[in-house]
Amino acid sequence: MKYSKKTISESLPRYQEIQNHLKSQILSGTWAPGTKVPSEHELAAQFDCARMTVSKAIGSLVEKGLVVRRRRAGTIVAAPRSQETVLEIHDIQAEVQASGRLYRFDIQSRRVGKATREEAEKLGAALGSPVLAISCVHWADTVPYALEERLINLDAVPEAESEMFREVPPGSWLLAKIPWNEAEHRIFAVSADAVTARVLKIRRSAPCLCIERRTRRDSHNVTYVRLIYPGEQHVLVARFQTHGATAR
Repeated sequence: MKYSKKTISESLPRYQEIQNHLKSQILSGTWAPGTKVPSEHELAAQFDCARMTVSKAIGSLVEKGLVVRRRRAGTIVAAPRSQETVLEIHDIQAEVQASGRLYRFDIQSRRVGKATREEAEKLGAALGSPVLAISCVHWADTVPYALEERLINLDAVPEAESEMFREVPPGSWLLAKIPWNEAEHRIFAVSADAVTARVLKIRRSAPCLCIERRTRRDSHNVTYVRLIYPGEQHVLVARFQTHGATAR
């Protein structure tokens, strides 16, 4: 499949668009460990770009430990290395676009106010702290991809109060604007309730993958997010790496 420039977002550098597409092939399991990645010449033709751009994209995957370059053998998908789990914070917009599908998002609700007890506990903030509560649906082509429910700590990110997220989804905006240095994930299965089933266009009680995440910047909790994916449409793949031979 040849990708036109209109297929992939113009908001990302070209090499990063290619990197995201290749990365999605690996993390989805489409390219298993040991799979030979198409040559730089082939990828340059597929994406209608310079070979240097492809080389930069592959180089970034080498740095992440997702592929290895071998003389004569070419570029190979790396085997998982143990023992420390590395779970990245993915940009949903980039994920969808990297798969060659059209991305859009719809804001379902947006509220600025004082954190309720439940919101304060989720965010790890004081009761009554200023928060932005926002809900949105992410789409891949014409299919709902994920439901996002997010709390943003306005003490940590005051500029979010005036951001309406008309052009960029909340997660992408935060990744671009706010550096974070600590994240906590919870991953579990849930059954779709009536609201989730309606929004994601799935049957009620259908299995879903739920990811809850809280990120921090220095001494401030920045955001809490709950992402719900239809179970049949999403695969979560974690890669591993080791720091020395000592088990921990």
